[in-house]
Amino acid sequence: MKINLLNLFKRLIFSILIVNFNEIILNTKSNNKDYKLVKLYDYVCKKFDEQLQFESMRFSNNNTPKLTDQEIVTIYLFVMEHQGIFKMNKIHQFASEYLLSWFPDLGSYQAFNRRINRLSNVMNTLVSMILTEFTPKECSTKFSVLDSMPIVTCSGKRSGKVAPEITDKGFCSTKSMYYYGMKLHALGFCNPTKLPHPEQIIFTAASVNDFALFKEAWSEKENRTFFGDKIYQSKSFFTDMYANFNSEMLTPVKAVKGMPDVLKKFDRAANDLYSRAVSKIRQPIEALFSWLIEKSDIQKASKVRSTKGLNLHVYGRLAAAFITLLFNS
Repeated sequence: MKINLLNLFKRLIFSILIVNFNEIILNTKSNNKDYKLVKLYDYVCKKFDEQLQFESMRFSNNNTPKLTDQEIVTIYLFVMEHQGIFKMNKIHQFASEYLLSWFPDLGSYQAFNRRINRLSNVMNTLVSMILTEFTPKECSTKFSVLDSMPIVTCSGKRSGKVAPEITDKGFCSTKSMYYYGMKLHALGFCNPTKLPHPEQIIFTAASVNDFALFKEAWSEKENRTFFGDKIYQSKSFFTDMYANFNSEMLTPVKAVKGMPDVLKKFDRAANDLYSRAVSKIRQPIEALFSWLIEKSDIQKASKVRSTKGLNLHVYGRLAAAFITLLFNS
């Protein structure tokens, strides 16, 4: 294997810096830009050594570029997380103006954009590693909340042409809108004091039904109580799930079409009380989505123009949002 001495030297320098920063910065490290940058680079390098290097392998003669994939990922995540800058040209502009002393081999915007778009698989794997590593101890592994939110590439009034192999037209009942794009499905561990911690996040085309995704991906989890919305309605399916896996789905009560008013009024008090209790437990996952949108602006993908770009958009912004866990640990 070809060894790039320059890259090894960079790793050594950053390793020395992170040790020095840990000794010097005690009370202000979460707000210190240089500390964050060094700590993030050190973390990314460790994850590349563990697994991420296999997601970005090169088989050409240019397999050891001066600006490494570790540095590309660090710049991308740092500028989004610390500065709240999400446009690719603005990320490169900020790096060229304020981070050039750290990354002198930054190069042109075109090269940076091309390189980062190749790393969507790296971002996907990195998100999974972050969520697994920083799962809070107080999270319950027996109670889970689940929901979905839209990732919009264009309005439903237009014809979506971006990444047709992974997007299509769907309807968001929460916002009462048709749209083209993807759907983010999240399964989260309940946390009594904080937002739910995502156990798994899956992206599908916008038309995929939440219940269909649940049956395929999560219905075989054992000894679990799920809290979902009214779309998860199938008495026979959940009876079988309880019998086979000792897991159940709790949802607000859904009105039955054609039910006489007398029966509706008879059960209304109990149904309303039960529905409010379930909705109260489910509400934090909606807060999680609001936090995610505020932190990464993930929901708006109208500027994306390719499949690679869309994959980078969703996984890269997830990584930028959840990398906060590294600095809060």
